[in-house]
Amino acid sequence: MRNPLRSEAEAFRFLLLTIGYFAAIAIGALIDKWVGIGVFIVLSLVVLYVAFLRGRDEPRPRVAPTLKHDPGERRILVIANETVAGETLHSMIREKGEGYRTNVLVVAPAQPSPLQHYASDDDPGRKAARKRLDASLAKLREAGFSAEGEVGEPDPLQAIEDALRTFGPDEIVISTHPEGRSHWLERGVVEHARERFAVPITHVVVDLESDRSEVR
Repeated sequence: MRNPLRSEAEAFRFLLLTIGYFAAIAIGALIDKWVGIGVFIVLSLVVLYVAFLRGRDEPRPRVAPTLKHDPGERRILVIANETVAGETLHSMIREKGEGYRTNVLVVAPAQPSPLQHYASDDDPGRKAARKRLDASLAKLREAGFSAEGEVGEPDPLQAIEDALRTFGPDEIVISTHPEGRSHWLERGVVEHARERFAVPITHVVVDLESDRSEVR
């Protein structure tokens, strides 16, 4: 299920509005019981309007990178998990960075198992993601790329949005397993990312079993 609070800023704004909502009702109730009820009804109607009616037909503004960098530098954000160490993905990165001073950030979203998720224990998932990430970074650096990496949020869309603020990519490469074996494709991650982010996105399908790839 998608989290409606897509960033820390939105979560903080939601917290402030919630505090203001209950504070206004409490102040109204202190003045008079009926004033408190009236404030509650008015504010509740405003909340319902904002949440369910306003903007229903208006598309959300697309999120763009906020961090600027040297025009001669090409910044590529790679979002991958189990396919992060695949040679086909590395070939795509080399192709995207050809002719540029390329800087690569590889983000591997932590993928806790369902049991770990419900137990709020994503540490094993983060350790596994870190191990794959380190192997991928070693290969990219051997190929001459300036490459850094981090284990991101379990939600790949949130991991992308975080990187847009801190890295400022010119392009995003999302790497997945083939259809039928990819949870990200089942959840429509690539389509949602293209709708949500104002950055060119390349989808690379990496079949680790047959060492084949497909670009979409």
